Amino acid sequence: MKNIEYYQRIIDEELSFRLETFGAVQIVGPKWCGKTTTAEQFAKSGLYLQRDPNKEALIETAKITPSVLLDGEKPRLIDEWQDAPQIWDAVRSFCDDTHEKGNFILTGSSSKKVKTAHTGTGRISTLKMYPMSLYESKESNGLVSLRKLFDNKETLKNGCQSSLSVRDLINCSCRGGWPESVMLNNQKSQLAIAKDYFSQIYSEDMFHVDDVKRNPSLMHAVLKSYARNISTPVKYSNILKDINSTSSITDKTLSDYLEVLSRLYITDDIDAWCPAIRSKTAIRSTKKIGMIDPSLAVAGLGVSPEFFETDLKTFGFVFESLVIRDLRIYSSSLGGRVSYYRDRYGLEADAVLHLEDGRYALIEIKLGQHQIGDGANHLNEIERLIKEHNEKETQVPLRIPDLKIVITGTQYGYKREDGVLVIPIGCLKD
Repeated sequence: MKNIEYYQRIIDEELSFRLETFGAVQIVGPKWCGKTTTAEQFAKSGLYLQRDPNKEALIETAKITPSVLLDGEKPRLIDEWQDAPQIWDAVRSFCDDTHEKGNFILTGSSSKKVKTAHTGTGRISTLKMYPMSLYESKESNGLVSLRKLFDNKETLKNGCQSSLSVRDLINCSCRGGWPESVMLNNQKSQLAIAKDYFSQIYSEDMFHVDDVKRNPSLMHAVLKSYARNISTPVKYSNILKDINSTSSITDKTLSDYLEVLSRLYITDDIDAWCPAIRSKTAIRSTKKIGMIDPSLAVAGLGVSPEFFETDLKTFGFVFESLVIRDLRIYSSSLGGRVSYYRDRYGLEADAVLHLEDGRYALIEIKLGQHQIGDGANHLNEIERLIKEHNEKETQVPLRIPDLKIVITGTQYGYKREDGVLVIPIGCLKD
């Protein structure tokens, strides 16, 4: 619909597929991640409820005859559909009546609680969108494809090289994957967008979820605690103690505030993978703290890129958040999901990438070259434990990992003699 420059998104292929399969598609995700812009690449007409000068009249029309607002060439984009929630049921009915595919794309503030008569199951498919990965922002050269690795079409026999330095990765993490900031050339402006996004969460966005009055200072404290614990498995009781060191909050209130952040697509925790390779008491099952984009953690910490240049240990946690974001995006086209493994003996895999067909990759995330050996040893030890388990439990064997990968912030990628693949994040794509 628009002729402005468009950065290709990995979600494009999945959106195209779902439009061929379902009557309508709803794109959800954090604000500013590019939902509307991506939808416009596929839409042939559009209704923009918040931008239209006749917004109030359109909302009143939706209350009486919402089907009128569906008129237009298909696929029809309906942006900010929650402002007129009757549209949801009208879209569902249209899909039921016509049995046609690819009629509508719904986008907007999906955090807003709205009541609809029907769920839309089977008619309206929901697709989650993230901010830009490094490959989408044209900073990863994409020399290594996850898809090809799983299909044994790429083995890193000739190695690969990233052009991203640690300083580049610091800047990318602080800036984030927000399209508006990616397309700016001025670093000060890029960082300002991420900071502004963070402040709007507790000063404005949280009030649009429902009619409940909440304390901005308290929400700010919750966000800062999340930032301090990024990429670590922390129980919510510890988050509660952390916040209560400066503010007063109950367990019930914390749960409510975290629910708001979840609806805003700000938090993005990582589930634990609990295979039966050790006793149940040995496996850590606490979720790992995650945020939808590393820039939000940086803003919560209140630091600058210069700070990380002298504190790479702290940046290591933010770097892991960056990698997890990109893994979620790259694996989305493969039907993938991301978890992590950790036990009380100190054995870990920072990420476990599972595909729908059962294949999976054990992944360690290491910023520097000197950490690669330890990461590879962890992955090899988990594989050894799985093989040992299978020798004892022949009736219910566990699948051997299909890939063992150390994702790094270094420049060079290669395959180790033990079979572990070392891949710079600046070379990875879907």
